[in-house]
Amino acid sequence: MSVQTAVVLAAGEGTRLRPLTRNRPKPMLPAANRPILEHVLDALVDAGMARIVLVVGYRRERVQEHFGPSYRSVPIDYVVQRKQLGSGHALLQARETVDSPHLVVNGDRIIEAAAVEAVADAFENDTAPAALAVLERPDASRYGAVTLHDRDIAKIVEKPDADTYRLINAGIYAFEPSIFDAIGKTEREAGELALTDTIGDLVVEERVRGVRIGGLWVDATYPWDLLQVASEVLARGRISEPERRESVWVDANASVHEDATLRGPVVVGPDCEVAPGAVIGPNVALGRNVTVGPNVTAERTVLDADARVDAGSTLRDAVIGQDVHLGVATTIPGGPSDVRVNKTVFEDQRLGAVVADRTRARGDVSVEPGTLVGPNVTLGTGAHVRGTIPEGAEVLR
Repeated sequence: MSVQTAVVLAAGEGTRLRPLTRNRPKPMLPAANRPILEHVLDALVDAGMARIVLVVGYRRERVQEHFGPSYRSVPIDYVVQRKQLGSGHALLQARETVDSPHLVVNGDRIIEAAAVEAVADAFENDTAPAALAVLERPDASRYGAVTLHDRDIAKIVEKPDADTYRLINAGIYAFEPSIFDAIGKTEREAGELALTDTIGDLVVEERVRGVRIGGLWVDATYPWDLLQVASEVLARGRISEPERRESVWVDANASVHEDATLRGPVVVGPDCEVAPGAVIGPNVALGRNVTVGPNVTAERTVLDADARVDAGSTLRDAVIGQDVHLGVATTIPGGPSDVRVNKTVFEDQRLGAVVADRTRARGDVSVEPGTLVGPNVTLGTGAHVRGTIPEGAEVLR
């Protein structure tokens, strides 16, 4: 394969995923018990990429400290997008680092190696200066839509306003180095350079090969999507821990008491401790160094690294951030519910709660469905929590 360099766009914040992105970029949010970006890099390495260029920006230290100079022995170069001025602008930051045909992928969408290989192979066996993965989805209006004419892209629609489209832009590209000149000629809109605008120009002026893909493709746009992401990852066994029995993965350095119950699919990460009487699963992911106390019940829940849940707590449809401590008898009963994200209310979403990093619940706290708790919040003993709780707040009974 002549295409051996991949550029990963991982500079964005993910504002619609607040409060979880207050302290880290969207690609570092959990997909089950590993960051989304790890799954993306796995797909690239498995597809034979020999070099990775990571475009970082918002909270870039979280990416650089986690991955360092290489991933699975594949070297990583970092370039910085200092202001988030669009996907085209992000790719343009790699111009001085990339001088050969290359792949471009989004760092916040989980993909499979087979999809990467399909785009690379189609690009190498075609004369078009660009190739683009397309995927059939029933909810194309959530994404950029495309239409095909034979094997080529006929039209790309960044924000479709109708449900008549069935093919979406899957965010896996292959380009000649000339893409950088093409981006430089693209007209900015509201000060931003969108890669899809450049591709739209290429569709008119030259050709863009469309490559149909299938398999795992999952994206988290809103907080409740992280629960679906975890479910998809668990269902497909995209787990690095050893499988103790069918759909139950437990790291060798985890401690699960013999009187605890793990109901698959479930993953227990390194250095976790699960106490007697706990019932964990289905669709639960425990990140590194999570502590689950006696008689805790957790279903369809993600517990990120260093979280602690004390005895007698119940968690359903919950996303729990890093270094969160939920005291005795914390209750998150689960969705569905209406959830406010920024200024928009999304009705009937299956979300019990989001509890962001370093929050403390003192005990006997109850949380209404759809609640978003910001980072560094203190929930006093016996507090009843609802709505959106801002960063650093203290909620008393």
